[in-house]
Amino acid sequence: MRKTVFFDIDGTIWDDDMVIPESTIEAVAALKANGHLAFICTGRARASVRSEKLLNMGFDGIIAACGNYIEMDGKVIYENDLSADMVQKVIRVLSECKMPVVLEGSTDYWIDDEGFEDDPYVDYLFESLGEHAHIIRGYDGEIKINKFSADVIDGTDYERVKAEFADDFLILEHVENVVEFVPKGTSKATGIKWLCKHLDIPLDETYAIGDSVNDLEMLESVGHGIAMGNSMPPVKEIAEYVTSDISDDGVKNALKHYGLI
Repeated sequence: MRKTVFFDIDGTIWDDDMVIPESTIEAVAALKANGHLAFICTGRARASVRSEKLLNMGFDGIIAACGNYIEMDGKVIYENDLSADMVQKVIRVLSECKMPVVLEGSTDYWIDDEGFEDDPYVDYLFESLGEHAHIIRGYDGEIKINKFSADVIDGTDYERVKAEFADDFLILEHVENVVEFVPKGTSKATGIKWLCKHLDIPLDETYAIGDSVNDLEMLESVGHGIAMGNSMPPVKEIAEYVTSDISDDGVKNALKHYGLI
C-alpha cells in the first residue's frame, strides 16, 4: 500500500548551513520510485521555501507556515491568512514593545529595519527573497501573511507581547531568543490532517520526520512519528522511532527502518 511521508526542512532535510546530505536526496528519490508520496511540512512560510535543490527533490507538495498553507503539484489548495486588523495590531504592539518582527507570507516577507543588526538569518532573507522582502517601516501596500516571528532583545517588553497575543496565537519559544507566533488551533499537524482528508489518506499510513518543538504535534498526529538523532530532547521523547543524526544519514536510515526504501 502507498504510504505518505512528511519531512521537516531545518535540521531534517538540511543542516544549519542549508546543506542537504546526498543520502537524503537519494532516499527521497527511492521513496518516490517505490510509489510513495513525499511532502515538505515546514514552519517556514512558503515564500522562504525557495531553494532549487530542495524543490527539485521531487516532493508532491508543501505544507508551510505550520499548516497555514498547503500546495500540491504547484497549486495552492489551502491558505489561512491573518486579518488586516490583526496584521496592523502585530506591527503596532511589537513596535511599542521593541520586539523586532518578521512577517511571513506565502509570496513575500516584511521585516523590521531595526533590531536585527548582524542577524545572519535576516541577511539571508533579504538576499534570498530579493524583491519579495520588504522593510515594514513606510510600507503602504497590502501585507498578506500566515504567521510571524520575532526576537527578544534588550528592552523588549515580552510580557506585554505574550499578554496581547496569547488568546490568538500559539507562542513557540526557540533557541537564541527567537519566538514564533502561529495562529491558535493550527499547526503542522492540522495541515497534515487537512491534506489527508482532502486526499483520502488514512492517518495510520502516514509518517513524519522532524527535530524541533514545532514538530511535536506533527509527530504525534501521524501513524509513525520519527525524530532525527539531532532532535531537541522533547521531540525524541514522544517519537515512535529515533533515527541517526542528519549528518549520519538520518533520513535514509529512518526510511530503511520502516521498509519504505
